Amino acid sequence: MPKKTANAPDDQPPQHARQAEQPQLGKPRGPWRVRAEREVYKDEFVCLHVHDVLRPDSTPGTYAVVRSPDGVCTVTLTPDREVYLVGQHRYAVNEFSWEIPTGGADEGEEPVEGAKRELREETGLTAARWTPLGRVQPSGSIWASYSHLFLAQDLTQGETEPDPSERLKVKKVSLDEALRMATEGEITHAATIVALYRTHRLLESQPAG
Repeated sequence: MPKKTANAPDDQPPQHARQAEQPQLGKPRGPWRVRAEREVYKDEFVCLHVHDVLRPDSTPGTYAVVRSPDGVCTVTLTPDREVYLVGQHRYAVNEFSWEIPTGGADEGEEPVEGAKRELREETGLTAARWTPLGRVQPSGSIWASYSHLFLAQDLTQGETEPDPSERLKVKKVSLDEALRMATEGEITHAATIVALYRTHRLLESQPAG
């Protein structure tokens, strides 16, 4: 389990909390109650479950839940306050997307280890200093997973190890430019936007010098 650095947020959730809690039949899930659950689709990336539930108003219904490995996203910060962005075409939304290095943690892999692996594969970078930036829900209404965010510093450049199915572009921009891209809609990847602004807030909270 990765340790928090001294400048990490005090309310940082445990980084080993990989997946959202599994429902237990008959027990309340907030104002909902799960009566039955069935798996309707599964592949190497996602699993779709349909729950028979009692809604908060006590009427019966169904609720679809998508499960997948947790995501990992890393802001790579140089001494000159520059960050690396990775661009690729995202199939589901059919758009090109600039993001911080992003991927999924493997089964049984701690999020920080998954972040290190994805960073090395996509950019060739390794980092000596890692700071957790918390986590976000990609889509908490249907998606039962989290994206874990990190700040990586003290970088060393090596060789990339891209997935054969990926066609990646990598560029380095100032943190201010990345924030501008996020503010003006040139970056639309939610976890990237959150991680960039959390990095900015963390740096602004540190003493000058």
